[in-house]
Amino acid sequence: MRIAAVDLVSNTCFPALAAAELGFFKAEGLDVHIELVAMLGATKALRDGSADAMVAGSVHDVLTEFSDWKGVKVAVALSQGTPWLLVVRRDLPAKRGDLNAIKGLRITAAEGPDLALRQMLIGAGIDPHKDLQIVELPGAKARDVSFGVFAARALEAGQIDGFWANAMGAETAVNRGVGKILVDVRRGDDPAEVRHFTFAGLATTDSFIQNSPEAVAAAVRAIVKTQRALKAEPSLAAEVGRRKFPQDAADLIARIVERDATFYDPRISEEAVAGLNRFAQSVGHLSGPVPFDQVVAVRFSDLWRL
Repeated sequence: MRIAAVDLVSNTCFPALAAAELGFFKAEGLDVHIELVAMLGATKALRDGSADAMVAGSVHDVLTEFSDWKGVKVAVALSQGTPWLLVVRRDLPAKRGDLNAIKGLRITAAEGPDLALRQMLIGAGIDPHKDLQIVELPGAKARDVSFGVFAARALEAGQIDGFWANAMGAETAVNRGVGKILVDVRRGDDPAEVRHFTFAGLATTDSFIQNSPEAVAAAVRAIVKTQRALKAEPSLAAEVGRRKFPQDAADLIARIVERDATFYDPRISEEAVAGLNRFAQSVGHLSGPVPFDQVVAVRFSDLWRL
């Protein structure tokens, strides 16, 4: 099975990488190859058939290639909730949760996640076009770039005042003493319903589900078992990190996985899909509401309860 991933040095999509590195895919009879395809390239790979499935840090990205969820389904959640944090320079006099503190700053976000940042700001009464600069980092779209760590290094270099990225990026900036967390939407810092904008998941096409249902079922079982193993023994994450991550990220991943263990839940709820679709409509990626079973491959829902 060929799986395209939007980020590999990431806590968000980590259960898929761990399933490959710790042998859970293999135990289910799958020969899985996970390839990093930066930004929205993973969705394109799924559309053109060069990938059988995709690991999405934000499942709303699927809609950039599959209009109104036609021809694609999400089979399992990798982690729950909108996975990005807003990090700013440590020296800024900004209190946790105060979005007004970013007015006048230079903030970066990857393509895809930037939509959630903009909607969060609009919900807080901040104009993302006038009240701050949302900038693109040179080199951020390169094939081998993991955005969160890349953004943390840019913050340290003084290129930006803050960034919107995954917990690996946030932890890197905090650990280096150059950044602090301003907003963590999954832990209640968000205005309105930002935490329900999206979630990380494994998506595949309707045709692959139709032609290879056992392979998809095996992948779901492997993800569920990996999530369970990481919750029980977060130190397993360090083993994966040593194999696949840069040294600085490898040193942090077990700590992040232990803290985020509660989010490693494979279930996809009606509430999650409703929030996802509301967000997708708000950014113009969805023409109208669609039913739960048009988004989720419900035939695998029993496997979420393994």
